[in-house]
Amino acid sequence: MEEPRMTRTIAIIGGTGKEGKGLAFRWARFGHRVIIGSRQEAKAQAAAEEVNRLLGTSGQSVVGMANERAAQTGEIVVLTVPYAAHREMCEFIKPFVQGKIVIDVTVPLVPPKVTRVQMPPDGSATMEAQRILGENVQVVAAFQNISYEHLLHDEPIECDVLVCGGNKEAREVVLGLVKDAGLVGWNAGPTENAVVVEGLTSILIGLNKQFGVQSAGIRITGVPRPD
Repeated sequence: MEEPRMTRTIAIIGGTGKEGKGLAFRWARFGHRVIIGSRQEAKAQAAAEEVNRLLGTSGQSVVGMANERAAQTGEIVVLTVPYAAHREMCEFIKPFVQGKIVIDVTVPLVPPKVTRVQMPPDGSATMEAQRILGENVQVVAAFQNISYEHLLHDEPIECDVLVCGGNKEAREVVLGLVKDAGLVGWNAGPTENAVVVEGLTSILIGLNKQFGVQSAGIRITGVPRPD
């Protein structure tokens, strides 16, 4: 008999975009308490109300807060900001995330050439976040290769999630959250591997453009699928 999964308080920083709202929808549907963070508290609250409507709940499955309070309150903190705001946001939340797991969903896209892989001086956004936040924070990369078009709908998703960074225990926690979101996750190893995971996003964007779709993804084959 499968043991019930632990419910957590998850703060999504910069969570008012489609990807942040999609993750909020998926995790709140499972039963986690989700906080959407924004620079503007009113904007965060409006996004939370939108997700609650999608969930069909009249309660407060998802709440909105200013980024500072969200980062303080969240047991696990998720970064879904554009890369242009990544460094500044890491520096801003640093005092509030010590001792926590930070899931970095950021991809270092450099418009207008978003189909070209362009990694930052630190090697990847995940490595940049780890350097800024310090060794007392476990930064884990995940969800970079999942289209938000999938997340906001109550449907099975064929794409897999590569999880890398942090230590083994942190990756296992994040793999559990991937499962809670209705996805299949794979332990993709240490932080250095995030360069490949993040870089794949530009390739997937290119494929979307070639075929006129919005849902290109990846799937691991040749090994036993997790239950």
